[in-house]
Amino acid sequence: MNCKMPELAAAFEAAGFTEVRTLLSSGNVVFNATGTERTIRKKAEAAMQQHLDKVFMTFVRPVEELQALLEADPFAKFKLEPGAKRVITFLPAAPATVPKLPVELDGARILAVEGREVFSAYVPGAKGPVFMTLIEKTFGKDVTTRTWDTVRKAAGPPLTPA
Repeated sequence: MNCKMPELAAAFEAAGFTEVRTLLSSGNVVFNATGTERTIRKKAEAAMQQHLDKVFMTFVRPVEELQALLEADPFAKFKLEPGAKRVITFLPAAPATVPKLPVELDGARILAVEGREVFSAYVPGAKGPVFMTLIEKTFGKDVTTRTWDTVRKAAGPPLTPA
């Protein structure tokens, strides 16, 4: 939201990432790369600094990891209200402690924490996106949150075994 997606894609391409595509207007970038998540994150952040003159907190997840999350559907074991939106919050690392769940605030609920991901649901209401207040209060601001549908789009079609 703080930069133009074509410019963001161009920065990633200039850094040597391949098959770069941006997703929506919220800074999601899907690309091919080799290396560790940490190495790829640092390379992406350096590319943003060089080509955009700003750096956004970056979270890297392999497509296989996203597809495994989707396939496991951690929301399936919870009874969600009709119209509830499902969101995944990506953390930089697994939290040292996890609060007793669910944690709730004005119709938003943190349902589960699995590794570096937090699974929440909320019913849109007059108070706006209170789920972000709940997530930041519980896990801090160094996180990024995406809807289940956005994660599905980022993961692309399921991989077929070789």
